[in-house]
Amino acid sequence: MISNIARASELADRLTELGFAFALDNFGAGFGSFSYLKHLPCRYVEIDGAFVRGLATNPDDRAIVEATVQLARALGKKTVAEHVENDETLTLLRQCDVDFAQGYHIGRPLSLDELRKPLATIST
Repeated sequence: MISNIARASELADRLTELGFAFALDNFGAGFGSFSYLKHLPCRYVEIDGAFVRGLATNPDDRAIVEATVQLARALGKKTVAEHVENDETLTLLRQCDVDFAQGYHIGRPLSLDELRKPLATIST
């Protein structure tokens, strides 16, 4: 998709009209991330886990997370932090105003069947 940003943007626009929402995955890990952020109609910016994992011990990682949140907010987007592994990291992400978190501390991955079980009990 990224090899042709114009076509990718056009496709994403059409899918957005149908109700889909997109996230720019692993933001900060690639050299073209700012270009993708500018040209692709994503609603969410996922902060790369390499910065999230070092949040408690590395001031550079905290600065990058805070800057990413500010940039996303200025562009009208929400942020998602990946690789949240402990409560200390989750607390620091709240202090940085990150909107959403994902990782083993939040919950382990589930199979599709496991995910459907709670939905089945609601509909009965």
